Amino acid sequence: MPTVPSILGFGAIAIDDIVYVDQPLSAGKGKVLQTARTFGGNVATALAAVARLGGTAGFVGWLASAADDAVLCDLVASGVETAFAPRHPHARPVRSRITVGSDGERFIAYDDEAMLGTAPEFPDEVLSRATVLIVDSYAIRSMDVVARARDLGLAILGDIEWSSGPATERLTGLCDHLILPLGFARAATGGRSPAEMLDALWLPSRSSVVLTDGGRGVYYRGRDEAGLWHLPPHRVAVVDSTGAGDCFHGAYAHALTRGADTAGRVAFAAAAAALSITGRGGREALPTEGQVTELLASANAPSAVQLKSQPDTGT
Repeated sequence: MPTVPSILGFGAIAIDDIVYVDQPLSAGKGKVLQTARTFGGNVATALAAVARLGGTAGFVGWLASAADDAVLCDLVASGVETAFAPRHPHARPVRSRITVGSDGERFIAYDDEAMLGTAPEFPDEVLSRATVLIVDSYAIRSMDVVARARDLGLAILGDIEWSSGPATERLTGLCDHLILPLGFARAATGGRSPAEMLDALWLPSRSSVVLTDGGRGVYYRGRDEAGLWHLPPHRVAVVDSTGAGDCFHGAYAHALTRGADTAGRVAFAAAAAALSITGRGGREALPTEGQVTELLASANAPSAVQLKSQPDTGT
């Protein structure tokens, strides 16, 4: 049996049919420039990012039984360990149709009637040998596994994008590293500013709360430092923002296993995500650790600034 990777994850795994058009999405219509079929999904792409960065990653959600299953083969080709994932003959991925505008923005239409989460009896023996567990909103279907992982000392990194009421509230409570899109954080807390949202989401048990806001950068709070912080975005040529958030989660987890503090984890993840949007598809431009390090060392790399007020993001 192979070694248990440092970073495990279960949640959405998808096959994406992507259409690139020559107009921004706000135009309402546009000419098709290119189509592509790629593999995606929040957790699967995050784990692929970990592997690309040189870390060890394992997908432990449901996978199909067939040895030649396309999703399974893609994970293996991406450097993600699958030996510990439970198998089921009816397991299938989420199917998504994504339209990408000329400005890199996208609209995702998805069918998530699939087996998501993981086996209820997933073994503690495997969990206890890992360091980080990445989960997304679908982890509400396997809450007991998340709770056991937390009790075993794993860092729980939550990528939560939508709510299922009390179940989602319980899941977010289990996440000591909570990384949310700012739009979801606003809806979940009713906060008007990033500072209000960070405060509303903070718990004594948290290690960090991070709010990603696309081209406006990242807002965060960490247990290991005082204050609330804003990291402005890197200025890169945007080709396709698909998978940028997933790359951020994977890079953050990788930095966490390397011992980085909150500011270091956020800076590393933001740089990785910025590089990821310079190519098409969710995984084409996933960066190496060397590429991230080079971007962070560049003269125009942004520096975090402490929030002294509660700025309106304009969204």
